[in-house]
Amino acid sequence: MKALYSELNSLLPGFQTSREPSTVADQLDEAANYIKKLQVKVEKMKGRKRKLEGLERRDPVCSGSRESSGVGPIIEIHEVGPILNIVLVTGFHHKFLFYDILRLLTDEGTDIVHSSFSVADDTAFHTLQCEVEEYGYGAGGRISERLKRLVNNVSN
Repeated sequence: MKALYSELNSLLPGFQTSREPSTVADQLDEAANYIKKLQVKVEKMKGRKRKLEGLERRDPVCSGSRESSGVGPIIEIHEVGPILNIVLVTGFHHKFLFYDILRLLTDEGTDIVHSSFSVADDTAFHTLQCEVEEYGYGAGGRISERLKRLVNNVSN
């Protein structure tokens, strides 16, 4: 049993670095808390997946042909003051669309504040945050429309 408790303790992040000797009850409590945190994280990720799948079905930007190898391009843009938050979901066949979007944003004179991506199977999830320099002159709306047209033209 001692070996099993030790193995359980080694699987818990950060708990094994503690210098204090821990009781078996503490180890079990920590393991239970960690499992609960993981369950919450899994549920949040499932919800996010369902949300993205729902966007895929109802978003007019992605209406058109779906790829057999993944997701057609989906773009979601939120304008918050001078900041544009952009989420782009692409499949394998549209892997260069992200670079086209970066080029468009650069041509429009935006400052890209943050960019990240992740890949799952044949689907890439990109997030961008950029600042519009000409805020207040309708630039955010103009850029949003250009981005939507770009993605719509690619998906058709």
